[in-house]
Amino acid sequence: MSRARRYFPFLSWPQLSAKLWRSESLAGFTVGLMLIPQAVAYAALAGMPLITGIYAALLPALVAVLFSASHRLAVGPTALTATLVFASLSGLAEQGSPDWVNLAVWLSLMSGALQLLLGFAGLGWLLNLISSPVLSGFTQAAAIFIVLSQVPALMGMGNWSQALTPQHWHLPSFCMGLGSCALLWWAKRWRPSFPTVLLLVVVSAVLSVKMGLPEQNGLTVGALPQGLPEIYWPSWIGWDAIKSLLVPAMAITMVSFMETASSAKVDNDQAGKIWDQDQDLIGQGLAKIASGLSGAFPTSSSFSRSALNLYAGAQTGWANLVQVGIIVVCLQYLTPILQPVPQSVLAAIVIMAVWGLLKPEQWMQVYRVDRMEALTALITLGGTLFMAPQLYWGVLLGLLLSLSHFLYLRMHPRIIEVGLHPDGSLRDRHLWKLPPLGPSVLAIRMDAALDFATAAAFEKAIVQAMARSDVRHLVWFANSINRIDVTGTESIARLEKNLIQRGITFHISGMKLPVETSLHRAGCLVPSGQLRMYRTDVEAMNSLKQVLGDGVVRQGSLC
Repeated sequence: MSRARRYFPFLSWPQLSAKLWRSESLAGFTVGLMLIPQAVAYAALAGMPLITGIYAALLPALVAVLFSASHRLAVGPTALTATLVFASLSGLAEQGSPDWVNLAVWLSLMSGALQLLLGFAGLGWLLNLISSPVLSGFTQAAAIFIVLSQVPALMGMGNWSQALTPQHWHLPSFCMGLGSCALLWWAKRWRPSFPTVLLLVVVSAVLSVKMGLPEQNGLTVGALPQGLPEIYWPSWIGWDAIKSLLVPAMAITMVSFMETASSAKVDNDQAGKIWDQDQDLIGQGLAKIASGLSGAFPTSSSFSRSALNLYAGAQTGWANLVQVGIIVVCLQYLTPILQPVPQSVLAAIVIMAVWGLLKPEQWMQVYRVDRMEALTALITLGGTLFMAPQLYWGVLLGLLLSLSHFLYLRMHPRIIEVGLHPDGSLRDRHLWKLPPLGPSVLAIRMDAALDFATAAAFEKAIVQAMARSDVRHLVWFANSINRIDVTGTESIARLEKNLIQRGITFHISGMKLPVETSLHRAGCLVPSGQLRMYRTDVEAMNSLKQVLGDGVVRQGSLC
């Protein structure tokens, strides 16, 4: 049974009771009412037929809640994923055309298959390669792009050239758009759980009819088909098109799962569980495949809707099933209500949904912690905007920068000469202006694994330090070395040979057993009069005291 629950997490849900049903139905109803207008708005953002946004909120949400470990996450269309779809397909087909829909479906199937593969292979950790500053830089750049892309629609215009000409502005649409932004901003602070978005849609639809907006082409949502989606079988697009979608599919895989991670960590922390990222990858991958077969675009976990789900009292996946039921009712009976909704109101919904991604205070926080990471985030933001609408290259640029920085730090580890601080601790003697441990003593510590990335720097640091003074004792405080590879053992072998030739005694303190075992297997650490090993730093210092007599530093508790 435990194996079945591993792959079918819904089997572990609690039995539905009257009390549980009340809390779950309230949460599902609240999120469902918020999702419907958002889904339509995000479909417009992706350049898709508007009904596909609601399709993306149906089967994908059902599949995700059944097969994800984090079953309280709200899965469906999101602003970031919709933006990446638009960015990926721009120039490949006409927006909203059958070719555009076909490509979006392939994008959904490819990104879903990739997540499914990573989940079954247990490779969810690979997605942690995207650092927080890179994701922050990308999401804020995407938010800027989304807001700017929605400004013409907010004014009732079709593009920026019309939006920059005041005489072309449609004043009623503009007023309704600005009013919607103000209402959503106020409602978010007043009562986040209130279905303000749905109320806004209904009120704006009534006003739109009274002002005659549906008779003016392009100003409202227009007619939407009723009924559940049929299975969509995509037509073959050729290998060249598949290759052109490969990088965007990878970007969507990474970004959408980072969205999932931000919500899943909150969900699992509240539930007191350990996050199973591989099972969530499987659930999210299946959801994307279900979205593609529904004729929609890639989905993801919405942080705002997931937070609202938790805030509204959701305890299990039953809440998401209620949400799916709301979507079914909407598709069957309520799509005509959306027909007169102004496009400017949809633009306001999108703008206010992504406005929370703009967090300028994060830049100063990152800058205070690490200036290089702040620069990486800034370059990611600038690169993403520069490469618009192909925003996915911004993620890859940030990933390349952060990995380059990571490799640089790995290949330039912190290596210090150790001195004895007055408080009894062993510290960087140059930083704290401490004397050496004794005459003709060189004490070294490296705070990293001794492997192919650090071995050269380790050898170089020792050779350079020994060249500056007459060294008769080399003390290696090795307790910070938690791993050694073949390159590291070869480095130690060369060091031992050099020390023997020069008649220098090699003292090793605190070496971990796995590291020592690897060195013994490599033929190193052969017992001799020039090799002394100690379990603790206290033992090493006491030995130096005996060897050097009055020459050793006698400060602090270690001596």
